[in-house]
Amino acid sequence: MNPDQFQKNSMFIETPEAFVDGGKNFDDDGRVKRTGTWVTASAHIITAVIGSGVLSLAWAIAQMGWVAGPAVLFAFSFITYFTSTLLADCYRSPDPVHGKRNYTYSDVVRSVLGGRKFQLCGLAQYINLVGVTIGYTITASISMVAVKRSNCFHKHGHHVNCYTSNNPFMILFACIQIVLSQIPNFHKLWWLSIVAAVMSFAYSSIGLGLSVAKVAGGGEHVRTSLTGVQVGVDVTGSEKVWRMFQAIGDIAFAYAYSNVLIEIQDTLKSSPPENKVMKRASLIGILTTTLFYVLCGCIGYAAFGNDAPGNFLTGFGFYEPFWLIDFANICIAVHLVGAYQVFCQPIFGFVENWSKEKWSNSQFVNAEHAVNFPLCGTYYVNFLRLVWRTTYVIITALIAMMFPFFNDFLGLIGSLSFWPLTVYFPVEMYIKQSKMQRFSFTWTWLKILSWACLIVSIISAAGSIQGLAQDLKKYQPFKAQQ
Repeated sequence: MNPDQFQKNSMFIETPEAFVDGGKNFDDDGRVKRTGTWVTASAHIITAVIGSGVLSLAWAIAQMGWVAGPAVLFAFSFITYFTSTLLADCYRSPDPVHGKRNYTYSDVVRSVLGGRKFQLCGLAQYINLVGVTIGYTITASISMVAVKRSNCFHKHGHHVNCYTSNNPFMILFACIQIVLSQIPNFHKLWWLSIVAAVMSFAYSSIGLGLSVAKVAGGGEHVRTSLTGVQVGVDVTGSEKVWRMFQAIGDIAFAYAYSNVLIEIQDTLKSSPPENKVMKRASLIGILTTTLFYVLCGCIGYAAFGNDAPGNFLTGFGFYEPFWLIDFANICIAVHLVGAYQVFCQPIFGFVENWSKEKWSNSQFVNAEHAVNFPLCGTYYVNFLRLVWRTTYVIITALIAMMFPFFNDFLGLIGSLSFWPLTVYFPVEMYIKQSKMQRFSFTWTWLKILSWACLIVSIISAAGSIQGLAQDLKKYQPFKAQQ
């Protein structure tokens, strides 16, 4: 198609990526030139990583104690960074600098491993992405409810039952996402990720500051220990085991971003090489988040002790100073507005690209309709994008309303996605691309790492499923929980 054909009908157009003019506005693959840098990539990573997971870290540390808790945090940090460097080299294949681009995680696996592993990767990735968007809907509503409850407590006192349903706030969050989801692609979201990254720093810093103030202020004595919650005092023996498993899943979830790493890398300029820039961005992102995680988790545990709440910003003792808590929870909600888009855009892109291949002649699927907005310019509406993305947001909101279990849900998502997406596929692709000899030293320890992480994922999934089962016994859908 030439440019004249592209312009002949202003109401039904195709995207500019459909043709290549050989000019300076296009990359080597014919797509519009990418403009991302290590700064924007770091912002995307921080947005994806420092999310709702940070809120449960004080609780997770409380389950494992001063020794195992920080050790598990640092272990997940190292593993996530190490495997992200392996994955960054696979964006182009077979050569990491001059090879063919792969636009999604699934494309990378198909290019390097192929066959059934590609199908398993796609299944794991998109189940995880759906789960994360549901989890973010739950978390955003919890934070918005916390604002309303903190104002209620401040006005009427803590003796008043200020119980509020999460559902109206989930609906509000979904309405915002329906609008933002019409942004055509991931490349247009850099500004949203930067705003979200700033918000994540803000609420993490507030939570950290309040924890420090609580520790420094003395007051009520809290119990902490080297091994966390005590059997016979805080929990039974079996509860201790299940909670530790669930806590591992929560920490795994807190570091999850491998499933969108390739999509983030696909926003980078081609010079300097994308893999080098992505490794730098990953290092900055992981170091930044690990620092916040250790501080928030450990100081949060010091502040609350073995009674640390599942969400340390909405714990009962944290409704004063109410205005600061309100601001922190608003920051969480704003951050999750952006984080939701970071995780759902790959799902949108997958379904829309598949639809365009299957129904290449359909006007409903392919046509872009120009709509003029006063003072805002022209916006192009695609009916498939409008209907499909709106439907997706509504369905995830309904599921979140049915199963609003914060900690258990985060743990389950983290445990199910950590091994396959963060460890197994990056390791297998590195072994395949480097043509590593079987049973060599490097091959052996990489396999040991992969199998060890599989065992961790299985036990943390078991803990989260047990927690969900306990919650479901006493849960009534669509009703405000006390």
